[in-house]
Amino acid sequence: MFQAPHTHETSPLPRTFPAAEVDPATGTRPSAVADTPVPTGQRPAGPATDPRTTSTKRDAFFDNAKYLAIVLVAVAHFWEPVMGDSRATRALYLLVYAFHMPAFILISGYFSRSFTARPHQIRRLVTGIAVPYVVFEVAYSLFARYADDSPDQPISLLDPWYLTWFLAALFIWRLTTPLWLTLRYPLTVALALASLASLTPGIGEDLNLQRVLQFAPYFVLGLLLRPEHFQLVRRREVRLLAVPLFAGALVLSYWAGPRIASGWLYHSAGAQQLDAPWWAGPVMTFALFGCSLLLTAGFLAWVPSRRTWFTALGAGTICGYLLHGFLVKGAVYGGLFDAYPWLSGPAGEVTLTVVAAAAVTLLCTPPVRRPLRWVTEPEMRWAFRR
Repeated sequence: MFQAPHTHETSPLPRTFPAAEVDPATGTRPSAVADTPVPTGQRPAGPATDPRTTSTKRDAFFDNAKYLAIVLVAVAHFWEPVMGDSRATRALYLLVYAFHMPAFILISGYFSRSFTARPHQIRRLVTGIAVPYVVFEVAYSLFARYADDSPDQPISLLDPWYLTWFLAALFIWRLTTPLWLTLRYPLTVALALASLASLTPGIGEDLNLQRVLQFAPYFVLGLLLRPEHFQLVRRREVRLLAVPLFAGALVLSYWAGPRIASGWLYHSAGAQQLDAPWWAGPVMTFALFGCSLLLTAGFLAWVPSRRTWFTALGAGTICGYLLHGFLVKGAVYGGLFDAYPWLSGPAGEVTLTVVAAAAVTLLCTPPVRRPLRWVTEPEMRWAFRR
Protein backbone atom coordinates (compact mmCIF):
# COMPACT_ATOMS: atom_id res chain seq x y z
CA MET A 1 0.00 0.00 0.00
CA PHE A 2 1.11 3.53 -0.69
CA GLN A 3 1.62 6.06 2.05
CA ALA A 4 -1.46 8.12 2.87
CA PRO A 5 -1.17 11.67 1.51
CA HIS A 6 -0.08 13.95 4.32
CA THR A 7 -2.03 16.90 2.94
CA HIS A 8 -5.29 15.36 4.11
CA GLU A 9 -4.15 15.37 7.71
CA THR A 10 -2.52 18.75 8.23
CA SER A 11 -2.07 21.02 6.46
CA PRO A 12 -0.98 34.12 -4.59
CA LEU A 13 0.52 36.42 -5.53
CA PRO A 14 1.38 39.12 -3.09
CA ARG A 15 1.75 42.59 -4.42
CA THR A 16 0.87 46.02 -3.18
CA PHE A 17 -1.86 47.94 -5.00
CA PRO A 18 -3.48 51.27 -4.30
CA ALA A 19 -6.67 50.81 -2.32
CA ALA A 20 -8.84 52.31 -5.03
CA GLU A 21 -7.49 50.24 -7.92
CA VAL A 22 -10.06 48.11 -9.71
CA ASP A 23 -9.44 45.00 -11.76
CA PRO A 24 -11.06 45.75 -15.15
CA ALA A 25 -11.64 42.06 -15.81
CA THR A 26 -13.78 41.53 -12.74
CA GLY A 27 -14.75 44.94 -11.43
CA THR A 28 -13.13 44.17 -8.07
CA ARG A 29 -9.94 45.14 -6.31
CA PRO A 30 -7.17 42.54 -6.76
CA SER A 31 -6.52 40.19 -3.87
CA ALA A 32 -3.19 40.41 -2.12
CA VAL A 33 -2.64 36.76 -2.95
CA ALA A 34 -3.71 36.88 -6.58
CA ASP A 35 -2.12 40.02 -7.98
CA THR A 36 0.27 39.70 -10.92
CA PRO A 37 1.24 43.08 -12.34
CA VAL A 38 3.86 43.08 -15.04
CA PRO A 39 7.07 45.06 -14.51
CA THR A 40 7.49 48.00 -16.86
CA GLY A 41 9.50 46.94 -19.89
CA GLN A 42 12.77 45.25 -19.07
CA ARG A 43 13.71 47.68 -16.31
CA PRO A 44 15.33 45.75 -13.45
CA ALA A 45 12.87 45.42 -10.61
CA GLY A 46 14.45 44.65 -7.27
CA PRO A 47 14.10 45.56 -3.65
CA ALA A 48 14.74 49.22 -4.44
CA THR A 49 11.84 49.40 -6.89
CA ASP A 50 9.18 51.84 -5.80
CA PRO A 51 5.81 50.12 -6.12
CA ARG A 52 4.20 53.49 -6.81
CA THR A 53 6.15 53.73 -10.07
CA THR A 54 5.75 50.09 -11.10
CA SER A 55 3.23 49.33 -13.80
CA THR A 56 0.19 47.48 -12.55
CA LYS A 57 -0.88 46.16 -15.91
CA ARG A 58 -1.56 42.44 -15.54
CA ASP A 59 0.76 40.07 -17.36
CA ALA A 60 -1.19 37.35 -19.15
CA PHE A 61 1.73 34.93 -18.81
CA PHE A 62 1.67 34.93 -15.01
CA ASP A 63 -2.13 34.85 -14.80
CA ASN A 64 -2.12 31.85 -17.13
CA ALA A 65 0.58 30.16 -15.06
CA LYS A 66 -1.35 30.66 -11.81
CA TYR A 67 -4.57 29.30 -13.28
CA LEU A 68 -2.91 26.19 -14.73
CA ALA A 69 -1.02 25.60 -11.48
CA ILE A 70 -4.18 25.82 -9.37
CA VAL A 71 -5.91 23.36 -11.71
CA LEU A 72 -3.07 20.90 -11.14
CA VAL A 73 -3.35 21.43 -7.37
CA ALA A 74 -7.06 20.61 -7.42
CA VAL A 75 -6.66 17.61 -9.74
CA ALA A 76 -3.92 16.12 -7.54
CA HIS A 77 -6.09 16.54 -4.44
CA PHE A 78 -8.98 14.73 -6.15
CA TRP A 79 -6.61 11.90 -7.13
CA GLU A 80 -5.48 11.28 -3.56
CA PRO A 81 -8.57 9.40 -2.28
CA VAL A 82 -8.78 7.11 -5.33
CA MET A 83 -5.27 6.36 -6.53
CA GLY A 84 -4.85 3.46 -4.10
CA ASP A 85 -2.36 0.98 -5.57
CA SER A 86 -2.61 2.31 -9.12
CA ARG A 87 1.01 2.73 -10.13
CA ALA A 88 0.18 4.86 -13.18
CA THR A 89 -1.97 7.30 -11.23
CA ARG A 90 0.63 7.50 -8.50
CA ALA A 91 3.30 8.29 -11.09
CA LEU A 92 1.22 11.18 -12.42
CA TYR A 93 0.51 12.30 -8.87
CA LEU A 94 4.21 12.37 -7.95
CA LEU A 95 5.07 14.19 -11.16
CA VAL A 96 2.48 16.92 -10.53
CA TYR A 97 3.45 17.25 -6.86
CA ALA A 98 7.10 17.68 -7.82
CA PHE A 99 6.48 21.09 -9.39
CA HIS A 100 2.99 22.57 -8.92
CA MET A 101 3.57 24.13 -5.48
CA PRO A 102 7.23 25.02 -6.19
CA ALA A 103 6.05 26.89 -9.30
CA PHE A 104 3.33 28.68 -7.35
CA ILE A 105 5.74 29.61 -4.55
CA LEU A 106 8.48 30.75 -6.93
CA ILE A 107 6.08 33.15 -8.68
CA SER A 108 4.91 34.36 -5.26
CA GLY A 109 8.49 35.24 -4.42
CA TYR A 110 8.99 36.96 -7.76
CA PHE A 111 6.10 39.33 -7.09
CA SER A 112 7.22 39.96 -3.52
CA ARG A 113 10.51 41.60 -4.49
CA SER A 114 9.35 45.14 -3.74
CA PHE A 115 8.05 44.29 -0.25
CA THR A 116 9.87 46.52 2.24
CA ALA A 117 7.36 46.42 5.11
CA ARG A 118 5.93 49.88 4.42
CA PRO A 119 2.69 50.57 6.31
CA HIS A 120 0.48 50.11 3.26
CA GLN A 121 2.25 46.83 2.46
CA ILE A 122 1.72 45.56 5.99
CA ARG A 123 -1.97 46.41 5.70
CA ARG A 124 -2.25 44.39 2.49
CA LEU A 125 -0.35 41.53 4.13
CA VAL A 126 -2.86 41.46 6.98
CA THR A 127 -6.02 41.88 4.91
CA GLY A 128 -4.98 39.71 1.98
CA ILE A 129 -3.26 36.83 3.77
CA ALA A 130 -3.70 36.88 7.56
CA VAL A 131 -7.46 37.46 7.53
CA PRO A 132 -8.20 34.71 4.95
CA TYR A 133 -5.96 32.37 6.95
CA VAL A 134 -7.89 32.95 10.18
CA VAL A 135 -11.31 32.67 8.51
CA PHE A 136 -10.57 29.53 6.51
CA GLU A 137 -8.64 27.84 9.30
CA VAL A 138 -11.74 28.16 11.47
CA ALA A 139 -14.06 27.22 8.58
CA TYR A 140 -12.15 24.03 7.72
CA SER A 141 -11.96 23.00 11.36
CA LEU A 142 -15.71 23.47 11.83
CA PHE A 143 -16.38 21.67 8.55
CA ALA A 144 -14.39 18.67 9.76
CA ARG A 145 -16.08 18.81 13.15
CA TYR A 146 -19.63 18.61 11.80
CA ALA A 147 -19.38 17.11 8.30
CA ASP A 148 -17.06 14.33 9.47
CA ASP A 149 -18.83 13.92 12.79
CA SER A 150 -15.63 14.75 14.69
CA PRO A 151 -16.75 16.85 17.65
CA ASP A 152 -13.25 16.80 19.10
CA GLN A 153 -11.70 18.48 16.06
CA PRO A 154 -9.71 21.38 17.58
CA ILE A 155 -9.67 24.92 16.26
CA SER A 156 -6.10 26.13 16.50
CA LEU A 157 -4.71 29.09 14.60
CA LEU A 158 -1.19 27.84 15.30
CA ASP A 159 -1.70 24.45 13.65
CA PRO A 160 -2.67 24.98 9.97
CA TRP A 161 -5.05 22.31 8.76
CA TYR A 162 -5.22 20.97 5.22
CA LEU A 163 -4.83 23.82 2.69
CA THR A 164 -4.33 26.74 5.04
CA TRP A 165 -0.63 25.98 5.57
CA PHE A 166 0.16 27.92 2.40
CA LEU A 167 -1.30 31.16 3.73
CA ALA A 168 0.62 30.82 7.00
CA ALA A 169 3.83 30.14 5.08
CA LEU A 170 3.22 32.98 2.63
CA PHE A 171 2.68 35.40 5.51
CA ILE A 172 6.02 34.41 7.05
CA TRP A 173 7.91 34.46 3.76
CA ARG A 174 6.65 37.89 2.79
CA LEU A 175 7.23 39.33 6.22
CA THR A 176 10.86 38.15 6.09
CA THR A 177 11.45 39.38 2.53
CA PRO A 178 13.52 42.43 3.61
CA LEU A 179 15.78 40.09 5.58
CA TRP A 180 16.32 37.73 2.66
CA LEU A 181 17.15 40.63 0.37
CA THR A 182 19.81 41.97 2.74
CA LEU A 183 21.73 38.68 2.82
CA ARG A 184 24.71 38.20 0.54
CA TYR A 185 23.78 34.60 -0.29
CA PRO A 186 20.06 34.24 0.50
CA LEU A 187 19.45 31.10 -1.55
CA THR A 188 22.38 29.31 0.09
CA VAL A 189 21.04 30.23 3.53
CA ALA A 190 17.51 29.11 2.57
CA LEU A 191 18.76 25.73 1.32
CA ALA A 192 20.82 25.28 4.48
CA LEU A 193 17.79 25.96 6.66
CA ALA A 194 15.67 23.59 4.56
CA SER A 195 18.28 20.87 4.95
CA LEU A 196 18.44 21.35 8.71
CA ALA A 197 14.64 21.23 8.93
CA SER A 198 14.57 17.96 6.99
CA LEU A 199 16.61 16.22 9.68
CA THR A 200 14.85 17.84 12.65
CA PRO A 201 11.58 15.93 13.21
CA GLY A 202 11.00 17.65 16.54
CA ILE A 203 10.52 21.04 14.97
CA GLY A 204 6.80 20.83 15.84
CA GLU A 205 3.51 21.59 14.11
CA ASP A 206 3.25 25.28 15.00
CA LEU A 207 2.50 27.20 11.78
CA ASN A 208 3.71 24.11 9.92
CA LEU A 209 7.29 25.31 10.18
CA GLN A 210 8.58 22.22 8.40
CA ARG A 211 6.89 23.35 5.21
CA VAL A 212 7.76 26.99 5.81
CA LEU A 213 11.46 26.15 5.97
CA GLN A 214 11.59 23.36 3.39
CA PHE A 215 9.65 25.33 0.74
CA ALA A 216 11.44 28.61 1.52
CA PRO A 217 14.21 28.14 -1.12
CA TYR A 218 11.62 28.39 -3.92
CA PHE A 219 10.27 31.66 -2.53
CA VAL A 220 13.78 33.06 -2.05
CA LEU A 221 14.74 32.06 -5.59
CA GLY A 222 11.67 33.94 -6.82
CA LEU A 223 12.93 37.03 -5.01
CA LEU A 224 16.18 36.81 -6.97
CA LEU A 225 14.65 36.35 -10.41
CA ARG A 226 14.26 39.11 -13.00
CA PRO A 227 11.96 39.48 -16.04
CA GLU A 228 14.69 38.27 -18.39
CA HIS A 229 14.84 34.93 -16.56
CA PHE A 230 11.21 34.27 -17.41
CA GLN A 231 11.88 35.33 -21.00
CA LEU A 232 14.48 32.55 -21.22
CA VAL A 233 12.04 29.77 -20.35
CA ARG A 234 9.55 31.10 -22.88
CA ARG A 235 11.91 30.51 -25.81
CA ARG A 236 10.98 27.95 -28.44
CA GLU A 237 13.99 25.70 -27.80
CA VAL A 238 13.08 25.48 -24.11
CA ARG A 239 9.53 24.45 -25.01
CA LEU A 240 10.91 21.69 -27.20
CA LEU A 241 13.26 20.49 -24.46
CA ALA A 242 10.37 20.41 -22.00
CA VAL A 243 8.78 17.49 -23.90
CA PRO A 244 11.56 14.92 -23.28
CA LEU A 245 12.04 16.41 -19.81
CA PHE A 246 8.50 15.58 -18.73
CA ALA A 247 8.56 12.24 -20.54
CA GLY A 248 11.69 11.25 -18.64
CA ALA A 249 10.27 12.59 -15.37
CA LEU A 250 7.12 10.51 -15.86
CA VAL A 251 9.18 7.35 -16.41
CA LEU A 252 11.22 8.16 -13.31
CA SER A 253 8.03 8.76 -11.30
CA TYR A 254 6.66 5.40 -12.45
CA TRP A 255 9.83 3.68 -11.28
CA ALA A 256 10.03 5.61 -8.00
CA GLY A 257 6.32 5.32 -7.14
CA PRO A 258 6.48 2.13 -5.04
CA ARG A 259 10.00 2.85 -3.80
CA ILE A 260 9.87 6.42 -2.47
CA ALA A 261 7.49 7.82 0.14
CA SER A 262 5.35 10.61 -1.26
CA GLY A 263 5.94 12.49 1.98
CA TRP A 264 9.23 13.75 0.56
CA LEU A 265 7.27 15.91 -1.88
CA TYR A 266 5.03 17.36 0.84
CA HIS A 267 8.08 18.83 2.63
CA SER A 268 6.17 18.50 5.91
CA ALA A 269 8.26 15.92 7.79
CA GLY A 270 11.79 15.12 8.79
CA ALA A 271 13.74 12.26 7.25
CA GLN A 272 13.35 10.15 10.38
CA GLN A 273 9.56 10.45 10.18
CA LEU A 274 9.75 9.00 6.66
CA ASP A 275 11.70 5.97 7.89
CA ALA A 276 14.91 7.23 6.29
CA PRO A 277 18.37 7.84 7.78
CA TRP A 278 19.05 11.38 8.93
CA TRP A 279 21.49 12.12 6.11
CA ALA A 280 18.76 11.46 3.54
CA GLY A 281 17.09 14.73 4.53
CA PRO A 282 19.75 17.11 3.14
CA VAL A 283 20.36 14.84 0.14
CA MET A 284 16.67 14.80 -0.81
CA THR A 285 16.39 18.55 -0.16
CA PHE A 286 18.96 19.35 -2.83
CA ALA A 287 17.84 16.58 -5.19
CA LEU A 288 14.19 17.63 -5.08
CA PHE A 289 15.11 21.30 -5.39
CA GLY A 290 16.97 20.57 -8.62
CA CYS A 291 14.24 18.32 -10.02
CA SER A 292 11.47 20.76 -9.08
CA LEU A 293 13.27 23.68 -10.73
CA LEU A 294 13.71 21.75 -13.97
CA LEU A 295 10.06 20.73 -14.04
CA THR A 296 8.94 24.24 -13.10
CA ALA A 297 10.96 25.64 -16.01
CA GLY A 298 9.40 23.06 -18.31
CA PHE A 299 5.92 23.89 -17.03
CA LEU A 300 6.43 27.65 -17.49
CA ALA A 301 7.84 27.05 -20.98
CA TRP A 302 4.45 25.74 -22.08
CA VAL A 303 2.37 28.42 -20.37
CA PRO A 304 0.81 30.69 -23.06
CA SER A 305 2.09 34.27 -23.10
CA ARG A 306 -0.98 35.63 -24.88
CA ARG A 307 -4.40 36.28 -23.40
CA THR A 308 -6.61 33.19 -23.43
CA TRP A 309 -10.10 32.35 -22.20
CA PHE A 310 -8.70 31.48 -18.77
CA THR A 311 -6.31 34.44 -18.34
CA ALA A 312 -8.78 36.48 -16.27
CA LEU A 313 -9.27 33.46 -13.98
CA GLY A 314 -5.66 33.79 -12.84
CA ALA A 315 -6.77 36.72 -10.66
CA GLY A 316 -9.07 34.44 -8.68
CA THR A 317 -6.72 31.62 -7.77
CA ILE A 318 -7.01 32.37 -4.04
CA CYS A 319 -10.70 31.44 -4.20
CA GLY A 320 -10.06 28.35 -6.28
CA TYR A 321 -7.33 27.21 -3.91
CA LEU A 322 -9.20 27.73 -0.65
CA LEU A 323 -12.64 26.56 -1.78
CA HIS A 324 -11.85 23.38 -3.69
CA GLY A 325 -10.74 21.76 -0.43
CA PHE A 326 -14.35 21.76 0.76
CA LEU A 327 -15.32 19.74 -2.33
CA VAL A 328 -12.56 17.19 -1.79
CA LYS A 329 -13.17 16.84 1.92
CA GLY A 330 -16.93 16.83 1.45
CA ALA A 331 -16.66 13.92 -0.97
CA VAL A 332 -14.44 12.03 1.49
CA TYR A 333 -16.65 12.74 4.50
CA GLY A 334 -19.77 11.82 2.54
CA GLY A 335 -18.35 8.44 1.52
CA LEU A 336 -18.55 9.22 -2.20
CA PHE A 337 -15.43 7.26 -3.11
CA ASP A 338 -16.53 4.25 -1.06
CA ALA A 339 -20.03 4.29 -2.51
CA TYR A 340 -18.75 4.37 -6.09
CA PRO A 341 -15.70 2.06 -6.39
CA TRP A 342 -15.54 2.65 -10.14
CA LEU A 343 -14.05 6.08 -9.38
CA SER A 344 -10.84 4.27 -8.45
CA GLY A 345 -10.58 2.81 -11.95
CA PRO A 346 -9.18 4.50 -15.06
CA ALA A 347 -12.56 5.83 -16.20
CA GLY A 348 -13.31 7.17 -12.74
CA GLU A 349 -9.94 8.88 -12.43
CA VAL A 350 -10.39 10.56 -15.80
CA THR A 351 -13.86 11.67 -14.70
CA LEU A 352 -12.51 13.09 -11.45
CA THR A 353 -9.78 14.91 -13.37
CA VAL A 354 -12.35 16.63 -15.57
CA VAL A 355 -14.63 17.40 -12.62
CA ALA A 356 -11.75 18.83 -10.58
CA ALA A 357 -10.58 21.06 -13.43
CA ALA A 358 -14.11 22.29 -14.10
CA ALA A 359 -14.85 22.89 -10.41
CA VAL A 360 -11.72 24.91 -9.69
CA THR A 361 -12.32 26.89 -12.88
CA LEU A 362 -15.77 27.90 -11.67
CA LEU A 363 -14.38 28.79 -8.25
CA CYS A 364 -11.97 31.26 -9.87
CA THR A 365 -14.70 33.16 -11.73
CA PRO A 366 -15.93 36.67 -10.77
CA PRO A 367 -19.38 35.49 -9.56
CA VAL A 368 -17.57 33.47 -6.87
CA ARG A 369 -14.88 36.05 -6.14
CA ARG A 370 -17.22 38.98 -5.55
CA PRO A 371 -19.24 37.51 -2.64
CA LEU A 372 -15.99 36.48 -0.95
CA ARG A 373 -14.29 39.86 -1.11
CA TRP A 374 -15.14 40.44 2.54
CA VAL A 375 -12.74 37.64 3.48
CA THR A 376 -10.20 37.41 0.62
CA GLU A 377 -9.65 41.16 0.19
CA PRO A 378 -11.39 43.04 3.02
CA GLU A 379 -10.98 46.81 3.36
CA MET A 380 -10.74 46.90 7.17
CA ARG A 381 -10.14 50.64 7.16
CA TRP A 382 -11.46 50.73 10.69
CA ALA A 383 -8.48 48.70 11.87
CA PHE A 384 -5.68 50.90 10.55
CA ARG A 385 -4.52 54.48 10.93
CA ARG A 386 -4.42 56.69 7.91
